[in-house]
Amino acid sequence: MSTGDTAWMLISSGLVFLMTPAVAFFYGGMVRAKATLHMMMLSIGAVAVVAVAWVAWGWSIAYGGRSVLGLFADPFSGAFLGGVIQLKDGVYTVAGLSDSGSYPVTADALFQMTFAVVAVALISGALAERVKFGTWLVFAFFWTLLCYAPLAHMVWGGGLLSEHGFLSQFFGVPAHDFAGGTVVHINAAVAALVLAMMVGRRHGFGTAAFTPHNVPFVLLGAFLLWFGWFGFNGGSAFGANGTAAYAILTTCLCACTATLGWLAVEKVKTGHATPVGAASGMVAGLVGITPSADVVSPLSAMVIGLFVGVVCYLAISVKYRLGVDDSLDVVGVHGVGGVLGTVCVGLFSASHGLFTTGDVRLTLLQMAVALVAMAYSAAMTWVIAILLEKTLGWRVSTYTEMTGIDLAQHGERSYDLTGTALHFETRVLKNQKG
Repeated sequence: MSTGDTAWMLISSGLVFLMTPAVAFFYGGMVRAKATLHMMMLSIGAVAVVAVAWVAWGWSIAYGGRSVLGLFADPFSGAFLGGVIQLKDGVYTVAGLSDSGSYPVTADALFQMTFAVVAVALISGALAERVKFGTWLVFAFFWTLLCYAPLAHMVWGGGLLSEHGFLSQFFGVPAHDFAGGTVVHINAAVAALVLAMMVGRRHGFGTAAFTPHNVPFVLLGAFLLWFGWFGFNGGSAFGANGTAAYAILTTCLCACTATLGWLAVEKVKTGHATPVGAASGMVAGLVGITPSADVVSPLSAMVIGLFVGVVCYLAISVKYRLGVDDSLDVVGVHGVGGVLGTVCVGLFSASHGLFTTGDVRLTLLQMAVALVAMAYSAAMTWVIAILLEKTLGWRVSTYTEMTGIDLAQHGERSYDLTGTALHFETRVLKNQKG
């Protein structure tokens, strides 16, 4: 066991865990004040539910024993981490090292758990201001086990979409998803699109102004996501090594140029370079570099960022033409950014990239992987969502949505200004009497 690698993986786990509170701030600032707490509670619920689901069966489905048709592993081989820990002299210890590197397998289970948590939290951005908290918790549990964990197995666990899987053998080159372009971003975005279509639009969508109530929250969330992404991508090197350092470098460069690209187009189209636009550009670049952070040059990383920033900005307006209320642009940023990033592996990879070697096979393979991931996520999410719609129901009442979901669902408000208002009224009355 390498203490350095172990320390880095534990630090990376903490950084990726920070990304879910960052999502809570980002999304919480983007909605109206009357829905802020509910928006943040969806991320809190993701932490609580997904962690339990992952330890119970998710880890085993993704990285357990025998693979079933390349789709998922044995759910019971590592249930409740039974194959990961052992009891010795009354003390629980690690059963061995991770297959990914020279650190305890429990560190790997923890690291992968934080990925599952943030993937579920991302979905909530498409459901702002209108869904029942209880239904969301049940969805988070089953989506983790039936959608996220199997796709993690397909891509990272030696399954259908892995570098040794069926598609890679068919095209003759290894598929590549360094840190989750398909497993996290495409997966979450497709799920968000399915749920947004099923749950329906907010009252007033397309006519009322749904402006962010707290832009500093949005910026705080974006910067914390950027910071956490150093563990997201750097930790995916599975060790304190040169690959980790390089992945962090390309991650930073891509986020920078994506921010510049987004702001440039925004300035041309609206006349302003907005803080919310800067935050969205940052995230788009971070998403875009995730699949390829270890295999593209610094220049390629910057080109990818510029490309993703521009295209994602243009993509977010499509929801209005389609009439789909993807409230906080999960599809436009994470979906479009994830697909572009996945395809850009095939374009810019140092080994088989179309622009670097002239080999088109990896580009075609990455497209196929993205399509399969989208199809699986859409089908499984639809099944889970329709069952919940028929049983628990997704939507809160119209009255709750219009008056404020925070108070109705959680019994509290984001900002209690009663005392301030009373103090102001008292001063006014005194001045009038004087």
